[in-house]
Amino acid sequence: MSETIQESEKAERLLMLKGWAKHLLLAREKTVGDHFRLVPASDDASFRRYFRPEAASDEGTLMSLKYVFVDAPPTHENNQAFLQIKDLLAAAGVRVPEIYESDLETGYMMIENFGDQLCLASLEKSEDIEKSALIQRAMAVIAQMQLIAGEVVLPVYDRLLLASEMNLFAEWFVARQLKFKLIDEEIAEIERVKGLLIESSLEQPQVFVHRDFHSRNLMVLGDRELGVIDFQDAVMGPVTYDLVSLLKDCYFRFPREEVCKRVEEFRLMLERDGKLSDVDSDTFLKWFDLMGMQRHLKCAGIFSRLNLRDGKSRYLADIPLVVDYIVETSAYYPELASFGVWLKQRIVPVLDDIFLKEGN
Repeated sequence: MSETIQESEKAERLLMLKGWAKHLLLAREKTVGDHFRLVPASDDASFRRYFRPEAASDEGTLMSLKYVFVDAPPTHENNQAFLQIKDLLAAAGVRVPEIYESDLETGYMMIENFGDQLCLASLEKSEDIEKSALIQRAMAVIAQMQLIAGEVVLPVYDRLLLASEMNLFAEWFVARQLKFKLIDEEIAEIERVKGLLIESSLEQPQVFVHRDFHSRNLMVLGDRELGVIDFQDAVMGPVTYDLVSLLKDCYFRFPREEVCKRVEEFRLMLERDGKLSDVDSDTFLKWFDLMGMQRHLKCAGIFSRLNLRDGKSRYLADIPLVVDYIVETSAYYPELASFGVWLKQRIVPVLDDIFLKEGN
């Protein structure tokens, strides 16, 4: 399977999607107007593309606010999982887009339009009270999703998957993006840290994990309800994973004091609901912090791969925050201190130079 999609293939798929969309809209709306086209709605870190229908008329440009059309190439995207997990989340009371039509063979879908109000934009613009309310709503959604645990069979966030994700740090970020050649001692240090993070992950209670529960995958809907997208990679995994995706977001930073407060609130909520027992505050916070390090090692690699393989250079701008999270966490725990020192000496000094050259 090719890791990329050629521009010619993208153009051909868009042309086919346009025909499929026009057929469906004619059946539902009876008309599509003149000069019908599909306008890009958003772009994400996967191979999926999203489009809104638009047409010209005597009164001007008309756009349907009901629908979004999705191009999800089946050679690259697990569309069956997307449909199945959508049903699981909806049954648990999580607000996910309605899927009106789907064609698994082509990878085309017609889904509910959640608008374009990302939670990220609300966090960036809102006052502290509104930010707090958004985070509380998001934490409540995580609790809803975790109700699914034990009821279905999902892929497991096991030792192999945890390790393979962290391998992206050395392979794509260090070796390819930074063009560093690691010596044996550095490789051994990275492997030691990976082992610590894996053990911490596996000792946690295992629950439903969205696996990418951050502010760009949460939509603020008209009633201030949060809509959840990009859930097709869900697994059974560590209880802190989605919480760390939210509170140590790769695109928005909360003060450490706020993070610790929210982590403890979540621990108490789990305890109160009978989902957690005999886990003290320090243990839970350490689970959370080390889970964050695992995620951020992965994200540094993924963002580098998006730049080098897929030509999505805008993700480079998010790498300094990701690395800073890793350095920060290393300072909290003695067993990670040497890794933090290595990062500050070897990696951090070159970040500005790399991203000034390639990220702008």
